[in-house]
Amino acid sequence: MSAAMASKRPLLHAWPKAARDTLPLALWDAPAIAAATGGLTSADFQVSGVEMDSRDVRPGDLFVALKGEAMDGHRFIPMAFEKGAAAAITDRPVDYPHVLVEDTTMALQALAHAARERSEAVRIGVTGSVGKTGVKEAIFNALDRASRGAAHRSVRSYNNHVGVPLSLARLPARARFGVFEMGMNHAGEIAPLAGHVRPHVALITTIAPAHIENLGSIEAIADEKAQIFTGLTEGGTAIIPADLPETERLIGHARRLGVAIVTFGRGIDADIRLLDAIPSPHGGSLVTADLGNQRLCYTVAEPGEHWITNSLAVIAAVRAAGGDLASAGLALAEMGGLKGRGARFSADVPGGKALFIDESYNANPASMRATLRVLGQTPAHRRVAVLGAMKELGDFSDRFHAQLCEPLIEAQIDHVILVGDEMGALEGELGKPRGASLGKAPSFAHCDGPDEAIAALEEFSLTHGDAVLVKGSNSVGLGKLVTHFTSAQS
Repeated sequence: MSAAMASKRPLLHAWPKAARDTLPLALWDAPAIAAATGGLTSADFQVSGVEMDSRDVRPGDLFVALKGEAMDGHRFIPMAFEKGAAAAITDRPVDYPHVLVEDTTMALQALAHAARERSEAVRIGVTGSVGKTGVKEAIFNALDRASRGAAHRSVRSYNNHVGVPLSLARLPARARFGVFEMGMNHAGEIAPLAGHVRPHVALITTIAPAHIENLGSIEAIADEKAQIFTGLTEGGTAIIPADLPETERLIGHARRLGVAIVTFGRGIDADIRLLDAIPSPHGGSLVTADLGNQRLCYTVAEPGEHWITNSLAVIAAVRAAGGDLASAGLALAEMGGLKGRGARFSADVPGGKALFIDESYNANPASMRATLRVLGQTPAHRRVAVLGAMKELGDFSDRFHAQLCEPLIEAQIDHVILVGDEMGALEGELGKPRGASLGKAPSFAHCDGPDEAIAALEEFSLTHGDAVLVKGSNSVGLGKLVTHFTSAQS
């Protein structure tokens, strides 16, 4: 064939172009950062990531030198560049490539908003008293699988006034989905986070007495969590648990904003409704859910009743975001526990192995009960619970700690190690005489901190087949105990 004839042939194999193909491959370059923040650049550069902690900087990152009440990030600029930072955002000239701004915190927020506006990604916001991080990860895994790597999410528990803007600033221009976790300790914290993200889908996992010391009541916690709906874009969707005493309160907040509402749960009126859940022989459950116009059957790898409900929330969010439900089912089937939030490790003990369930990152009355049920359903020679104090319960602390006696007995826990002063209320409850009909209370030891708890567990002498749940508020430091017995990376 002649060259002339070949040139007239249609380009049958030309790759179709899309609008997103014109978007930058680099996360940010110097002109874009300057335009977003109103800053002045000292050099031309491109960056592949954004970081605020010099210890976590990777080659190619943009280091944002934030100033806090006790620490100034500008002190760590040399360390950031030693670790490979390509540039920094600063409020003073430095001897490295940088963008000079008046206020680095405001600059980070401006960069976050610019990232949000330049991307066509569907944004999902996740909050709730329990299960935020696990549900966020499951939604991300579902959307990332379906979009072939074009999903983004906040890492770790970057869910506060700094972590949310940082996570947004990391949103690639070519992303198709973004999943952002939002947390709070006090009233008035959720709405600003929702204002940063401006989600298309806003999900509340559940309402429980976490941080009740600061908010005063369950109703106040529900009202604060519902502020995530204030950030919803026009035509956005609020996803609400259907089986709570606070459900109608949450629905009321969403209705007043005029957003679409989707509920999930076991109730007959739930939009995403559990029809059946069959325990899996390897832990987890086989779930059948009614989505109104279809039924969906899928496996949930994570054990526990709470993960059955969490899975309905995941399905609701993925559907509302326009994601693929089959990918959501696969993601839930492959979901593994996160470090400090359900990860499982084995430890060498006399005669073989013992199982450690690491829930050391967080604790409140609802999550304590849920994970104790999981331990009770775990096949084991003996079941041991290492329970750290639940923080931020205020005047409710003694009552909520003492009430853990009942789930410990119901789960047939053999031995419990209590850690922290607040656990004195549970110690008193466990020490009370009770009739045989009420069940046998476990033996127990009470320790001041993680070092004593390590010694107490060593004295207990774990053997092959034992299962150990480690759970407490992060400030108690029980991650140290998990690391000691399992050599898990901290």
